[in-house]
Amino acid sequence: MCTKILIVKLGYSETLDPEIGRVPSLGDVLRTTPILRALKEKYPDSHITWLVTEHAEQLLLGNSLIDRIMVWDGFVPFQLMKEKFDVLINLEKIAGVCALSDMIDAWVKYGFRFDSNTGCYHGYEKGLDFISYIEGKKSDKNKGYWQQVLIQMLGVPWNEQEYMVGYTPKSEIAYDFGFNYEVGSKWPYKALPMETWKELEQRLVAAGYSVSWQQGNKNLYQYMDWIHSCRTIISNDSLGLHLAFAFRKKVLGVFGPTDPNEVYFYNGCRVIRSPVGCEQMPCGAPKCQSGQYCMTHITCDSIEKAARELLPSSQES
Repeated sequence: MCTKILIVKLGYSETLDPEIGRVPSLGDVLRTTPILRALKEKYPDSHITWLVTEHAEQLLLGNSLIDRIMVWDGFVPFQLMKEKFDVLINLEKIAGVCALSDMIDAWVKYGFRFDSNTGCYHGYEKGLDFISYIEGKKSDKNKGYWQQVLIQMLGVPWNEQEYMVGYTPKSEIAYDFGFNYEVGSKWPYKALPMETWKELEQRLVAAGYSVSWQQGNKNLYQYMDWIHSCRTIISNDSLGLHLAFAFRKKVLGVFGPTDPNEVYFYNGCRVIRSPVGCEQMPCGAPKCQSGQYCMTHITCDSIEKAARELLPSSQES
């Protein structure tokens, strides 16, 4: 018998962070896609519906493991309240979405529910691990990778399940390194300073590498085509980092205020973390509260060294 599954992941709130907002996070939607492989392992004969915002829809279109994409609007909640599902997975913490999740008819529910006493989110029994993870963000305890926590919550073993993007890039590989230098408006302090990028370009080009700067900023498909055109992506902690994983690129991630230990680096990729001794790191804050601006302490020397180890030139290989 077919198992009917509903995934509620719009992109408005970070699944495993306290943050709740109204600016869609495409990266958070993409980071959720490994659960598709996990669900197919647990429920091979299943029909999967994914509820998403129109901003992130392009990340899911064409995905072979999604049977139906529903785009959030003023009518969809009423439809969902009249449908029946076997499994519901709500990964949004916005109170109204949690309330809708409670009203949808499903045998088993994972993720976040509405707390009628506080008017905020809480966890279903099969979502309390999320609450523990969020509350333990400041602890030194090893919390596991983001993808790992999502998958193990579903009762499926963590087998390094990969990201899934439905789009097939139309570009050919043309560059050695792609500079994914921009970050979203939510966390501007995740960005490496522009002068560091420019110096890095000069060094890599002098060493015989070809370099391309981020393209497709206004069109998600063009953006994915650009990422696919690069052998290696050097990136701040942003959507492009995770798209590069999805397209199985070599990746060098540059991190400051966010925690790279939460991200599983596929395919032997590398990470560089700011060396600044800030007691608040990783703060995850949208603005620097200490005045140390941790991304400015990452040297071009360290990035160049890691980049050349990741992709040796013909002279070095």
